[in-house]
Amino acid sequence: QVQLVESGGGLVQAGGSLRLSCAASGRPFSTYGMGWFRQGPGKARDFVAFISWRGGTTDYADSVKGRFTISRDNTRNTVYLQMNSLKPEDTAVYYCAAQGGLRLGRNADADYDYWGQGTQVTVSS
Repeated sequence: QVQLVESGGGLVQAGGSLRLSCAASGRPFSTYGMGWFRQGPGKARDFVAFISWRGGTTDYADSVKGRFTISRDNTRNTVYLQMNSLKPEDTAVYYCAAQGGLRLGRNADADYDYWGQGTQVTVSS
């Protein structure tokens, strides 16, 4: 079992930055891929970013490419999402997710086995 706890959300003005953190406990952190998803008001949950277990592979939704950066520190069992140039449309609850093993996919809910409780990010215009 893996427990994930997100932090770092809050209210920020458009153009600002936030860094989300996701602390993992339970199974050895370094052995699985990690992702960030988000769910805006009245919307489905969408993929944001992925990082492989060693950090050598990353992937991003088109809407955040060039603005968001995912990273991980396996010594701290933590994955990060640095969000720059934030826009009002980035407003959402952001969720951290972990893969329980090798998965072919990376950008769907079904590709992940464990989820955090979410952290709210609100971007004002």
